[in-house]
Amino acid sequence: MFQSNFKQSGLLILLIFASITSFGQEKHLKNIKQLTFGGDNAEAYFSPKGDKLTLQVTNKAFGVSCDQIFMLDLQAQEFNEKSLQLVSTGKGRTTCSYYMPDGQHILYASTHAADHACPAPPKPIDGKYLWAIYPEFDIYIADLKGNITKQLTNTPGYDAEAVVSPDGKKIAFTSIRSGDLELYTMDIDGSNLKQITFGLGYDGGCFFSHDSKKLVFRSSRPKTAEAIKEYKDLLAQNLVAPSEMEIHTCNIDGSELKQITHLGKANWAPYFHPSDKKIIFSSNHHSTRGYDFQLFMIDIDGENLQQITWNSEFNAFPMFSPDGKKLVFSSNRMQSKPRETNVFIADWVEGNAAEIAQPKSLKKHISYLSSDELQGRLTGSVGEKKAAEYIVKEFKALGLKPYANKSYLQTFNYKVKVNPHSTNAADDKSNSGTNVIAYLDNKASKTIVIGAHYDHLGLNEHNHSTKPNATGEIHNGADDNASGVAGVLELARMFSQNKTKENVNYIFALFSGEEDGLIGSKHMAETLKTLYPNVVTMINMDMIGRLDKDKSLVVGGIGTAPDFSNIVTKNKPAGFNVTLDNTGQGPSDHTSFYLKDIPVLYFFTGTHDDYHKPSDDEDKINYYGVKNIVDYVFRVSNEIATLDKIEFTKTAMNAGKTAPKYKVTLGIMPDYTDHGDGLHIDGVTENRPAHAAGILEGDILIKIGDCEIKEVYGYMDCLAKLTAGDEKDVTILRNGKPITVKVKF
Repeated sequence: MFQSNFKQSGLLILLIFASITSFGQEKHLKNIKQLTFGGDNAEAYFSPKGDKLTLQVTNKAFGVSCDQIFMLDLQAQEFNEKSLQLVSTGKGRTTCSYYMPDGQHILYASTHAADHACPAPPKPIDGKYLWAIYPEFDIYIADLKGNITKQLTNTPGYDAEAVVSPDGKKIAFTSIRSGDLELYTMDIDGSNLKQITFGLGYDGGCFFSHDSKKLVFRSSRPKTAEAIKEYKDLLAQNLVAPSEMEIHTCNIDGSELKQITHLGKANWAPYFHPSDKKIIFSSNHHSTRGYDFQLFMIDIDGENLQQITWNSEFNAFPMFSPDGKKLVFSSNRMQSKPRETNVFIADWVEGNAAEIAQPKSLKKHISYLSSDELQGRLTGSVGEKKAAEYIVKEFKALGLKPYANKSYLQTFNYKVKVNPHSTNAADDKSNSGTNVIAYLDNKASKTIVIGAHYDHLGLNEHNHSTKPNATGEIHNGADDNASGVAGVLELARMFSQNKTKENVNYIFALFSGEEDGLIGSKHMAETLKTLYPNVVTMINMDMIGRLDKDKSLVVGGIGTAPDFSNIVTKNKPAGFNVTLDNTGQGPSDHTSFYLKDIPVLYFFTGTHDDYHKPSDDEDKINYYGVKNIVDYVFRVSNEIATLDKIEFTKTAMNAGKTAPKYKVTLGIMPDYTDHGDGLHIDGVTENRPAHAAGILEGDILIKIGDCEIKEVYGYMDCLAKLTAGDEKDVTILRNGKPITVKVKF
């Protein structure tokens, strides 16, 4: 990212994303239909022929005060509460129903033999949500009229969560008979009982693969002494805290145990995709609030995580129909009352694997571009040329056309001010740089530019480092901006290899000279409309590699076209805290296109302590964040492509006035957010006025001379009044105390 002495920031809007009415991003689900209405309805599972469902229901409105098993005929013309047929005893509490191979009987667990009353639900302990492991649960077989035909278990303690293998030979279930919650199998008649898991922790909610050879299940598996103690203490009270669970698989004899997810928080309700090569499950790993469960899918090797549902705060219990064409799941979408959960069914639409960002590819690109071999990719350096060669090779491998059908390389010449204190233009150094640009020609009437800068600070030859005395040290720029380059290259792969001919063309542009003042993007923007007059949007990714624990992401430029705010909002990754910035200008390459009246969007995870320092290295990249942002840009771009018209809008800060001209620099990196108490300083550049005066990162700038500063606009206005050589008192807040220093501009 180019370190300017200001950041133009429009109104920052922190979005609180609630339920989204549009299901457009749920591309795997078509013709979503609600099957139940009111109460708590969950764990719906298909009959062998796919024509019926069993499900558990709690609904006091029709006399069901705790979970009972009902059946629903999917061939009915309409669905309401009268569509449900009770098939359990109506006594005690039940759970986890499943059809037997004949389709005429069901398997479920119930407490009715011990007590006809509903057992009391568990109360939270220390605010923790808990699952009850009722010791009265045993497993039964019943016919579809509710008559119990066989009791399969009769052992003290919890026996439940039973499922049947697709080949009709095995039943798998969870039991505490060993003293811990483990998985067991038995033959379909209840014989040949075998324990198949043995690790401390709750193993449950298992399902067979479609070939009946594997099981997928959720497991708590506590690791630390504290977690182990808590698990054992709760288990002694017949309780489980389901806040930390991961998805595992194993063979049906327990061999080849493998942990599939490593996401943290609660990952549960897994089910095999019809191919048996992927697993769909529910998870809140993305959430910063805890209660936000969405459906995700992941390959059985733990790769290619993708989000399936987007709507509402709870989506769980997915199951594919036997033919793989339908998905049934539970959700609180479209609820009429708080805490209401209903069952939904949808046509399943297979996605295109090529349209999912690959963390391995992202890591490959970032690792190479930020390696010491490239010596920090300074514009005009050998490292820049190596980076350009790498990018060209990637473009050629994807079969993309060169920009303007001639060359992937676009060179430019410019002057760089190496000595920030010199007022003599003769002291400026001549330099040259190279943009690398490719074109995906879909024969469309409009074009979208997706870009990022690939240059960085090299060995600090141009004096942009924020680390004192850093000249000679390699500034690898993993976040700034190998992360953005990797994003562009991955999007180039996704759009070119997805076997879909989009209704827009794409230009993939990697700029150099950004750190010296957006030089490369300015050069490209000057000629763009002559070569490609149908460009409707430019999307810029600059520093997308350091997603923080709060999953904070800034998306700028949403005010440059009327539809951008809605598109960016509804396609947001689950759990991300997205701040929308109206303005089309800022210290990165999108500005060059905005100034040519092209709508822009800008993706940015924020500055950090390693900004413009040698410590901005690859090992600090958050690849989960990069992947999700790239997928986000893919969705956003696809939706922009569907718009009939994209109107350019001047953002508010430039409406009716001319942007100020600057004759001086202070040499700081401002925090873009309006804090109201002054301009917060995120970085200080070596050998610039701020550094010379002793101003530090973390200080708050409140006054230059008599010019007061409340936020970035005030800062820009104050700077515009100064001339080189001016000497002013500059007031900052440091640890809450005002300090005044003398600054010579």
